[in-house]
Amino acid sequence: MDTSDAERLPADHSSAAETPSSSLARSGPDVGAPKAAAVDAYVEQAVVRPGPEFAAVQRRAEEGGLPAIEISAAQGKHLELMVRISGARQVLEVGTLAGFSTLWMARALDDGGGIVTCEVEPHHATVARANLDAAGVGEKVDIRLGSAEQTLQSLVEEVRTGTREPFDLVFLDADKAGNPRYLELVMEMVRPGTVIIGDNVVRDGGVLEADSDDPDIQGIRRFLTMQGEDPRLEATAVQTVGAKSWDGFSLAVVTRG
Repeated sequence: MDTSDAERLPADHSSAAETPSSSLARSGPDVGAPKAAAVDAYVEQAVVRPGPEFAAVQRRAEEGGLPAIEISAAQGKHLELMVRISGARQVLEVGTLAGFSTLWMARALDDGGGIVTCEVEPHHATVARANLDAAGVGEKVDIRLGSAEQTLQSLVEEVRTGTREPFDLVFLDADKAGNPRYLELVMEMVRPGTVIIGDNVVRDGGVLEADSDDPDIQGIRRFLTMQGEDPRLEATAVQTVGAKSWDGFSLAVVTRG
């Protein structure tokens, strides 16, 4: 597919928000230690307090057969706060799934702000579009359908030619094997102060396995090393534990162009 042909899913103005009563406790096959998962549930109830629109996102994802690999509500709130703290107006997300993380970030954007989110699976993009429209943030979100690398190459060209502003915050949550290449492309469309967040960088400690034949592990290791070696970045990685098991995220800020 040509890099200029990434398909966009327009906002649907006909969708109405729904108010389900289901819990947000969707978990993948590894649910982590029971106590850690219970802490996640406590934090969600006591502090995060997600609205019914998030349960609707997860219900549609389940009904649509999407994998239960979205971030937790607490992690989503963390993303929302990062957008607010950084003052980001232009956000880039790689890996949309059902739009759960997209919705958290979109909530933090003022009028005039927007998110470009990249998704390779057409069905996932369709479910995400329905979710975001129903939640009332569809106009803020540009879903680009196509491979992440090709979509990022297209966005680089848009930034280079001045048809799009550099991004203020980037969230990488697609295939981890591709993260090194995604980071290379992202660095062509950021500015000093841009925040770059990478999800799932610990993978139950798998990041320690230098000889792993898992391409995702090797991708994560290279991705982290690249951030440590790049003089334009200041970065760290933080371990997490909870309903999503033992994992973590990387956090970097662009310090110079």
